Amino acid sequence: MTIHTIESSFVGGAAIARLGLVETAQMMLDLAAGPARPEGPYYLTSANGEVLARRFLDRDFARLIDDADSIAADGQPLVTASRLFSKKPLPERVATTDLYPLVAQMAQGRGASFYLFGASEEVNRAACEATRRMAPDLRIVGRSHGYLKGPQLVAKLDEINALAPDILWLAMGVPLEQKFVAEHRRRLRNVKVIKTSGGLFDFVAGAKPRAPQWMQSAGLEWAFRLGLEPRRLLLRYLTTNPLAAYLLLTQTR
Repeated sequence: MTIHTIESSFVGGAAIARLGLVETAQMMLDLAAGPARPEGPYYLTSANGEVLARRFLDRDFARLIDDADSIAADGQPLVTASRLFSKKPLPERVATTDLYPLVAQMAQGRGASFYLFGASEEVNRAACEATRRMAPDLRIVGRSHGYLKGPQLVAKLDEINALAPDILWLAMGVPLEQKFVAEHRRRLRNVKVIKTSGGLFDFVAGAKPRAPQWMQSAGLEWAFRLGLEPRRLLLRYLTTNPLAAYLLLTQTR
């Protein structure tokens, strides 16, 4: 599978890759097995309701999302809307928290290497240790917390480029990680794939629990997260959820 053969569906205003979980993992590993691109790594990101709302409200952010080589459906409402309104429905949700362990397991037999960048030092270290337990034969060539700036960041980017990981998992949250890719991908020409990952490392490290499966399937994972972090998330969801619902209803085809 190549990036150029991936079909997309127009969901909530964005071109979402019409790939399932296993197909997405396979795509990533196929890209990791190929040569690094002179213009920089393949850029893979994800969309949920918050991303769709931000994309609609912010033209600059829309460009950051639309510049991705592939956009995965990291939100069950996108899948549901595509099944209701699109002639080309999405096969399933591709949550990064489900994708990561699958790619890690598959990468062991393919020889693909990881670098983990983002989150706090404590969470990053714990995520790396958890990954080694789940995939003991996986090559993790390095890791770093995401709180670097100026010369320290430049030095770290050069270090990552020298290590040449096949897949760089970038966990900084929206929109920081998308901006990071736009600003720094050309400095990472030896990296083959960058996958933006939001709060992935918190879940891998066990710092935050995931919603029960029934809530994930019903598209209610946001409600579970809101219950855990109401102060941080209430305003965000009040702002983005109604707009995201409107976009899914009116800009899916």
